[in-house]
Amino acid sequence: MKILVLKRDKIGDMLLMTPMLRHLRAALPDARIHVLANDYNAWVVEGNPNIDRLWVYPRARHGAQFRPSAVIAQLRQLLQLRRERYDFAIAAGGVVSPRAVRRALRVGAARTVAYCRDGEDAGLSDPLTLPPRLHEVEANLNLLTPLGVPPPAGVIHPEYTPPADWLDFGRRWVAGQGLRPGGFVVLGLNARRVKRKPTPDQIRRWSQAFRERWGLDTVLMWQPGEWDDRVYPGDDEMVKPLLAEAPAWLHPFRHEDSVFPALGIIWQAATSVFPDGGIAHLASVSPGGVLALFAETDVSPHPDNWRPYAPCSGYLEAVRTVAELSDDDVLARVAANLECAGRPGRAGEPEGGTYPR
Repeated sequence: MKILVLKRDKIGDMLLMTPMLRHLRAALPDARIHVLANDYNAWVVEGNPNIDRLWVYPRARHGAQFRPSAVIAQLRQLLQLRRERYDFAIAAGGVVSPRAVRRALRVGAARTVAYCRDGEDAGLSDPLTLPPRLHEVEANLNLLTPLGVPPPAGVIHPEYTPPADWLDFGRRWVAGQGLRPGGFVVLGLNARRVKRKPTPDQIRRWSQAFRERWGLDTVLMWQPGEWDDRVYPGDDEMVKPLLAEAPAWLHPFRHEDSVFPALGIIWQAATSVFPDGGIAHLASVSPGGVLALFAETDVSPHPDNWRPYAPCSGYLEAVRTVAELSDDDVLARVAANLECAGRPGRAGEPEGGTYPR
């Protein structure tokens, strides 16, 4: 059997697809499993042992830029994919995505599987209805049922290991800061919406508490650039007052070119705290796990669908903005992560949930 799994979304979405690939390989060990990804998210599964071939297509749009050459490259690749004569093409993901369905259908597989709206089939041989409030990991696993692969009996966690050069970069940077592995917490600001980011005052209070309670320094990570950048809003303006009066235990890390080598630093941390997003999901599978911060989930991804899906990770949800979260709740959740990962922390693991305004 030859299977193509398509994933056109961002890096967190791709990470949450890895349990599906692992379960598919275990259930059908003789199948040929190919993955089609874009040039932004493909690296998350590069070298994944459950994939026989990784196809990468260039995105036609990047921000406001349209790339005609990418369209031509995609057409050429489509001809190659059609010659593969797949038995199944699966549009992975826990949302109804007409664009993903169209891309999957163009491959010309004998059968095509995807989620559709109730009562629609979108031309698919195997349309599925998406259950409400199903986590992304479980929604992906559910897409395997038309292949005769039932959901797994137990939990399968996402998996990812940074490349060796990123891990080496992290070790060098940590040593250069006079830090030791496991001796700091990474606190990140990486989010498109300001309401999902901790405030400067929260950063000051949390970093001081990390130091006083557990003797842990803080590495502050942020997205470089201006706040109104169309591709990804930057945090340079936000961190200026923090850096102007930074205590000795607060170590700034401004990733100039790409955030992803910073994973080498995150892999050295006792634990991490990030707004919900791709970096938070990658940090969730690091040795120290992550506390993911959710806010405004009536218009943003909900924890039921997007919470970290890893053993030593958790989340907190605010109604409107992360600024609403109490310090006690944040520190209790960090303590639970530290204890789970074998770091110093207090007993008890409060449940993630919605906190009042």
